[in-house]
Amino acid sequence: MRGFRSLPLRSRLALLVAAAVAFAVAAVSVTCWFIVQGKLYDQVDAQLGDAHFRLTEPQITALLASCPKNVAGSSDAMRPRDYYVQVVKPNGASCVFSDSAGVVKTTPRDASIAANPDQSTPTFHNTTDSHGNDVRVLTSPLVMGFGPGAQLYPDVALTVGVSLQDTQKTLNDLALVLLLVGGIGVVGAGAAGLWVARAGLRPVDKLTDAVEHVARTEDLTIRIPVDEDSDDEIARLSRSFNSMTASLASSRELQQQLIADAGHELRTPLTSLRTNIELLTRSEEIGRPIPPADRKALLASVKAQMTELAALIGDLQTLSRSDAGHTADRVEVVALQDTVEAALRRARLRGPELTITSGLEPWFVRAEPSALERAIVNILDNAVKFSPPGGAVDVRLKDGELTVRDHGPGIPVDELPHVFDRFWRSPDARALPGSGLGLSIVARTVQQCGGEVTLSPAEGGGTIAAVRLPGAPTPPPDTL
Repeated sequence: MRGFRSLPLRSRLALLVAAAVAFAVAAVSVTCWFIVQGKLYDQVDAQLGDAHFRLTEPQITALLASCPKNVAGSSDAMRPRDYYVQVVKPNGASCVFSDSAGVVKTTPRDASIAANPDQSTPTFHNTTDSHGNDVRVLTSPLVMGFGPGAQLYPDVALTVGVSLQDTQKTLNDLALVLLLVGGIGVVGAGAAGLWVARAGLRPVDKLTDAVEHVARTEDLTIRIPVDEDSDDEIARLSRSFNSMTASLASSRELQQQLIADAGHELRTPLTSLRTNIELLTRSEEIGRPIPPADRKALLASVKAQMTELAALIGDLQTLSRSDAGHTADRVEVVALQDTVEAALRRARLRGPELTITSGLEPWFVRAEPSALERAIVNILDNAVKFSPPGGAVDVRLKDGELTVRDHGPGIPVDELPHVFDRFWRSPDARALPGSGLGLSIVARTVQQCGGEVTLSPAEGGGTIAAVRLPGAPTPPPDTL
């Protein structure tokens, strides 16, 4: 079995096909042989039954008187041509008309019929003659005379036999033909199975070559041609492979883009931070102190740059976890109105000069609480950041839709398709603090919750951020 498993798949398929055909051919051949054997024996039995061999009482008396010798000069007259004819006594002794063809060996069945001549049912069976040849015999009670006056002769039975040489030759020839045809069929089936296996596994070979190419070169652009009209297992496997490589290529592209964007965004705060630190260090080295006001401004700038770096790194970690496809750490039923209220408290602290109004209706969703709160805080931070001093922000939660409306400058229509891209920032907002990852994190979080988020211009100026999350106004029964 281990050697079979070590063979190539196409060889195993060919062997299995050949084995299945061999089993079928053997079963059909054996069945055919036994059916033909039965038909030939039926013909021999019919031939024996039609012999109608009868003896007169003087012939029987003379025959029994001569036992165990043969009846001289009577073989041609008393024995039909090509038949073995002899009578059997209850003790098994036989009286033969002629031994030129040999003497048929008697059996206990023959002696039983001789001892009970009233048995009217004849018996067919196989035996051998004195030369060892197979003989088919019919043993029946001995009948004297012909016609209506025929009678059973007591204590003897008549055995009529015919050689099975021709029958056995026919069966042997048939067995040889079946063996040759079966062998040719098995070899042909093995060759056909190998051809079918090669043709059927050709797409698998292409898939294997593609996988090996990807493993060797890390080239994820390779695709396997697929018949669009086909829906068999090979086509499905090929489509799955193409989809997998496309997903991997997209993931790699996103990863490379993330690294490139992160490097670009990190370069500015790191450069500013290094410049400020170098100024402080050089001042200490050369012994020329920086004026207190300038020193205070430098330290404040260093602190701001460190805060910006920490926020950027946190945003990058959040996005990288989403890109890796990791499930949320703790998904549970969340009261969205409570999460929005908590985010509003933080927003009011960041924009104390703004008027923030809210109207929140109950709505329960399945989400990771901290990620959902972070997304809502990011939306509110944008509204606070772009609202003019003394402006107003209106927050509403109704039927599972959260809307945040500000009265800021708004977003140009041509910039709306890019607002959820990573590190994208409006030209008018690049002077403001931020990394350009806030709305990207919002989009990922809402998407993981099964919802959607949109930004659109508001009538009278400003922007409306709308978040729609699937849920219900009441919590599920299993959470009560």
